[in-house]
Amino acid sequence: MYKSVKVNHGSGGWGGPLVLTPNEKTNKVLSVTGGGIHPIAALIAEMTGAEALDGFKTNAPDDEILVAVVDCGGTARCGVYPKKGIFTINLTPVGQAGPLAQYITEELYVSDVKESCISYSDEEASSPASATKAETPKAGAPKTKEQARKELSDMNTGKKPGIVTRIGIGVGKVVNKFFQAGRETIDMVIKNVLPFMAFTSTLLGIISASGLGDMIANTISPIASTLPGMLVISFICALPFLSPILGPGAVIAQVVGTLLGVEIGLGNIPAAYALPALFAINAQVGGDFVPVGLSLGEAEPETIELGVPAVLYSRVITGPLSVVIAFIFSIGMY
Repeated sequence: MYKSVKVNHGSGGWGGPLVLTPNEKTNKVLSVTGGGIHPIAALIAEMTGAEALDGFKTNAPDDEILVAVVDCGGTARCGVYPKKGIFTINLTPVGQAGPLAQYITEELYVSDVKESCISYSDEEASSPASATKAETPKAGAPKTKEQARKELSDMNTGKKPGIVTRIGIGVGKVVNKFFQAGRETIDMVIKNVLPFMAFTSTLLGIISASGLGDMIANTISPIASTLPGMLVISFICALPFLSPILGPGAVIAQVVGTLLGVEIGLGNIPAAYALPALFAINAQVGGDFVPVGLSLGEAEPETIELGVPAVLYSRVITGPLSVVIAFIFSIGMY
């Protein structure tokens, strides 16, 4: 017998609460976190009586997914499932962020979820409130705005707008599109670009003030300043059991990239290694997004089940190979 659970956001989270009620058709809890089925997904499946699935090994049609559990740091994953109208639980404290932020709503999304945020729902379906009928206006009573607008609309029904009106409507549409584009651009800069700039500046300050840069120069530089060393870094990052864990939010690539950039700027690592180093530290990027991307492309569950491990294992080959190709193309650039 299926049961309903209520999911609230954590202390640093956003959205919700979500009330999850499975039925005979919609009864799958999809865990897209890497490293198997997450304990939160398993707990929800146990409490509701639904079935927990590992999104990196199998999948289900969208209309069978009760909720998707992700650990996205603010990139595309946290918005893909809300865009499809699927309840989404993000284990990290991320709100409306990423390129699909407009689809992340409180009705479909909740973040920073822990075990203490999940409880059985004691809400009973209440009968909808009866709508009160609008009072019939008395004779001679002043008309409301709605009545006046309706009468004006009835009078203009069937009339074609004049050329001046059509020009005005066309200009208004163009202006609105540009205005909306500007608003979305500013919104993306505020929510994505500026936080990353602040993060990078803070990280550089910590490196400079703590002496961490000297330590990194003595440890990472010998590895990152040689082609075999970068091949080792690329191979480790691309391992199938590590790439889905290192991928979320591209945090690892951001941190290591910032550190390597500082060392290249200081001259501890030759500038010629900048391009191959870029590919070396990004071998894991996208490893967490593989099942989501296939689902977004409306792939069959069997395709996702076989495609995810195929892509992850292929990165072990293509990751080091991309480093070699980048090294060859960087010859003579500096």
